[in-house]
Amino acid sequence: MDSDPFAAELESHRRYLTRVAQLQLRDRDAAEDVVQDTLFAALTGRDGFSGRSSLKTWLTGILKHKIVDAIRRKQRQPIIASTFDEEVDLEDFDPLFRDDGGWATPPAEWGDPESALSRREFFDMLDFCLEQLPPNTARVFMMREVMELDTAEICKELTITANNLWVILYRARMALRQCLEQNWFSGQARS
Repeated sequence: MDSDPFAAELESHRRYLTRVAQLQLRDRDAAEDVVQDTLFAALTGRDGFSGRSSLKTWLTGILKHKIVDAIRRKQRQPIIASTFDEEVDLEDFDPLFRDDGGWATPPAEWGDPESALSRREFFDMLDFCLEQLPPNTARVFMMREVMELDTAEICKELTITANNLWVILYRARMALRQCLEQNWFSGQARS
């Protein structure tokens, strides 16, 4: 029996999809379930793939909807904004800035970011840095930057205000910047 090349190509994206789902859901079993659902939906809906985007982009779009469905199915208690406040305090970032608002120590030279993005090691380090974020902060970052949910969707899902969302995203970006600068862009990881 001939193997299905489309199914094999779908399977080649499983690891990436699982990483995205696990970072968002923070539950290995739930992540594996949504990835399985995503691959099944892609396989059964293969005629819907027109090739106008990459297969990875198409799969990520399907995964995004499967994750949102999984979150809604859980019918968890709403996340209270105070739990976000307990995770990271904005004052933690004060030492990074001078009194006039400028950087106390300018960010390190990041070299060529586009070439870094093409390296698998960079994404492994990004995953590491995302895992270092407090769970709720990482969840908000993933909802916005990976799943590309808009502000209203995120605020409704998490029962937070837009101001809370922007503060959480600021915290996430600052923490990720610090982690990547220390662990990747310091020059040691690029050698």
